[in-house]
Amino acid sequence: MSLKKIVIVGGGAGGLELATKLGNKLGRSKKAEITLVDRNNSHLWKPLLHEVATGSLDDGVDALSYLAHGYNHHFNFQLGSLIGLDREQKNITLAAIYNEEQELLVPERILDYDILVMALGSKSNDFGTPGIKENCIFLDSPQQAHRFHNEMLNLFLKYSADTNAQEENRKVNIAIVGGGATGVELSAELHNAVRQLNSYGLKKLAPSALNITLVEAGERILPALPVRISSAAHQELTKLGVRVMTKTMVTSADEGGLNTKEGEHIDADLMVWAAGIKAPDFMKEIAGLETNRINQLVVKPTLQTTLDESIFAIGDCSSCPRKDGGFVPPRAQSAHQMASRCYGNILAMLKDKPLKDYVFTDHGSLVSLSKFSTVGSLMGNLMKGDMMIEGRIARIVYISLYRMHQIALHGYIKTGLMMLVGSINRVIRPKLKLH
Repeated sequence: MSLKKIVIVGGGAGGLELATKLGNKLGRSKKAEITLVDRNNSHLWKPLLHEVATGSLDDGVDALSYLAHGYNHHFNFQLGSLIGLDREQKNITLAAIYNEEQELLVPERILDYDILVMALGSKSNDFGTPGIKENCIFLDSPQQAHRFHNEMLNLFLKYSADTNAQEENRKVNIAIVGGGATGVELSAELHNAVRQLNSYGLKKLAPSALNITLVEAGERILPALPVRISSAAHQELTKLGVRVMTKTMVTSADEGGLNTKEGEHIDADLMVWAAGIKAPDFMKEIAGLETNRINQLVVKPTLQTTLDESIFAIGDCSSCPRKDGGFVPPRAQSAHQMASRCYGNILAMLKDKPLKDYVFTDHGSLVSLSKFSTVGSLMGNLMKGDMMIEGRIARIVYISLYRMHQIALHGYIKTGLMMLVGSINRVIRPKLKLH
């Protein structure tokens, strides 16, 4: 009998954790053939991208090779981008791969599946706003984070070498659109980066030279979190000198900055768009599957797509209803939980057993304001409702979320060793990546 073929498209938090679990359970014992597909060679936890952008995290150290991880956990890895899905033939098509000189490296491929899991994640949604794609940087991938990092270092270097900068009260203007976790955390990390660069010798680049504007269309930043946490984060950012603009709609962008609905022009040397999400554009009604207005695949509570029970969707690219109304929020903890439920349901499907519904459990949310502060809320069985935490305790819990992701991929022993290596690196490596 031929092995059941399980294909997972997308190696983000949910997809990679699922591939690892299935590989350890079914791949190791040759009960199924597991294949993970991703357009990148390595994995980096998406909530860390703002730290890569500012240089406080070196993804060359923290990134995980899919090929090596697949070898260690008994699944196959295919580098490539999904360009086609045939539900009748039960196969997917991956685009050809070319190098920078447009030389063909890998031809177009077709992968057969018995069970397909879509875990493609999401990208920023510019809502068709004029000038955004041309003038703003998105933080959806390590490549985009690297671009921001290089432009940030060049901007700071140019300012520090300008002899007239301080005399003319010139500022380094950075605008961030989107008051969600990415925008808020990036604002704080930029202030930390300036302080580090100042200590490394760029004396003209003082925190007072940094002019960060955080623009949010809603009534408050961090709209997905409780009001008191949003207010605490707002106060901390204001203390750092960040100009927080709420109820402000950006209507367009140009080379010199952002234009708002109120007619104000926000000067910016560097602009980041971190407002809203959507699934990749090619997902819109892919292979006739049901999708919503932001291209997410609509799924049943079992995480199976509504029109094809052999196709699952997890993470940000899925639209999963909640019993109490609304939909599962696009968070890392959601992807982690979905991966666990999808894993159980795939095992049940292979054994012809009934599948279980996915129920989202909100464990709270945390926002790190770099080394300055961490605020958030925790939810659990020990308390009724939620509990606000901040400071050192919140920072420890925030870091533990990443550790949980590492444990899901590597186990406790290897994660412990990685923590030890990380502690050593903090001693022997610069606190800020300068290249």
